[in-house]
Amino acid sequence: MKRKILFFGAALCAGLVLGLTLAVKSDIFSTAESQNTPLKQNLSAPLKAGLSLEDSVVNVANIAGKSVVSISSEFRPQPRKSRGFYFNAPFGGQESPFGNDEFFRRFFDDFFGEMPDSEYRQMGLGSGVIIDPEGYILTNEHVVRGADKITVTLPDGRKFNGELKGQDPRSDLAVIKISSHNLPVAVLGDSDSLRIGEWVVAIGNPFGFAMENPEPTVTVGVIGALHRALGKVVSQDRDYNDMIQTDAAINPGNSGGPLVNLKGEVIGINVAIFSTSGGYQGVGFAIPVNNAKRIISKLIEGKKVVYGWLGVTVQNLSDDLVKYFGLSGKEGVLVAGVLKGGPAEKSGIKSGDVIKRFNNAPVNSVKELVSMVGKAPAGKKAKVMLMRDKKQLVLDVVVGERPDSTSDVSSAGAKESGTWRGLIVEDINAQAMGIPAQAGVVVTRVEPGSPADEAGVIPGDVITEINRKPVNNLSDYQKITSAAKGECLVMTSRGYVVIRAK
Repeated sequence: MKRKILFFGAALCAGLVLGLTLAVKSDIFSTAESQNTPLKQNLSAPLKAGLSLEDSVVNVANIAGKSVVSISSEFRPQPRKSRGFYFNAPFGGQESPFGNDEFFRRFFDDFFGEMPDSEYRQMGLGSGVIIDPEGYILTNEHVVRGADKITVTLPDGRKFNGELKGQDPRSDLAVIKISSHNLPVAVLGDSDSLRIGEWVVAIGNPFGFAMENPEPTVTVGVIGALHRALGKVVSQDRDYNDMIQTDAAINPGNSGGPLVNLKGEVIGINVAIFSTSGGYQGVGFAIPVNNAKRIISKLIEGKKVVYGWLGVTVQNLSDDLVKYFGLSGKEGVLVAGVLKGGPAEKSGIKSGDVIKRFNNAPVNSVKELVSMVGKAPAGKKAKVMLMRDKKQLVLDVVVGERPDSTSDVSSAGAKESGTWRGLIVEDINAQAMGIPAQAGVVVTRVEPGSPADEAGVIPGDVITEINRKPVNNLSDYQKITSAAKGECLVMTSRGYVVIRAK
């Protein structure tokens, strides 16, 4: 009996081996295997699972890279500032991407020759990613801003004239269109599900129009931080308050290209680097793709992207401000200023109010409030819960439409004050600056180590209020400060500060 069992067991094993051999020879599994093979044009095909990091990056480059294009923009002639090519910099104005790097200057001189010393056609270089097979391409607004001519180069070397369909300076996003069909399309992922430490690939094609091989370049890194805010000095009127930070190298010209996860999904649009020389130095930033998803349809249709607006300047609460206002914690944001005639003023919001909730959602920071208000539909009512003089109020605010520019007014002074707590101020000479008349005094000097310096006051700040008393001019300032004792609440053009006594 034992021998029979062994015999049938051996026969069964031999049959299984023979069956598998025949199956392989007759390609029975070929259909199943092909389902795991990424398609050349359909970039939404799933990437292979279980790959090593190296193989995953190679796979991403081969698939997602097919949708990344080079964008060359030409601008109107203007007086020459310096030699070489420029990128339309996200930090305001045109600036050299090469800094003092002579190698890159010579590289471009070899390709294009030296530029004339009078007037010239300024060129911008950037990248973009195809989001529709009919030729719609997503990029940064600063890459194509003011362009007379846009040239798009595909990874296969084909060149097309690009048409600007829609742009939104605040989000720094734009959509351009080329006349082509059946193009490889990138998959837009979910940036809300990102994790710090996740591997990402930055893809760009800044030199596609100049290189013999126009295929894009890739760099690899991890997500270093989420929800990063680039300050007012960097952002100007752009909304760089919810950025993805990565150490994947984002070099000049990679702006507008995609930041991709290891599934090959676009999770961000590369936008900026912090650099002293114009080259990569370890920190890059990308716009979360979910921010782009909200407005892509409007950009394609050429419609204006409208953002909600309250007409206030707000600031986060410091320990000193929490103590001064007698608050229980740092939850909420302090209203530092209210624009005359704006939605907030019409609803009764005042400087010194602390906004706690917006449309029943808690407000913990300026960034949160800006995001909530920006997404709120203009013309609709919103409930704002705030604290005023330690009392809770709920006001109905009709959300306004954010104006195109909300830049702060810079000022200059004439008659100078004496020193108070390390501050020296002047009257505002609006006529000399060519600005509308405005109340307040402008800070011209701050003594290092003084109470004003420790409070964060800087030259250029405009002081409009001290201890809730209006400061219209230098005379008001001197009267109030001469009688001031103890901690003083000072409202500046950048928000409230508490300046201690010496």
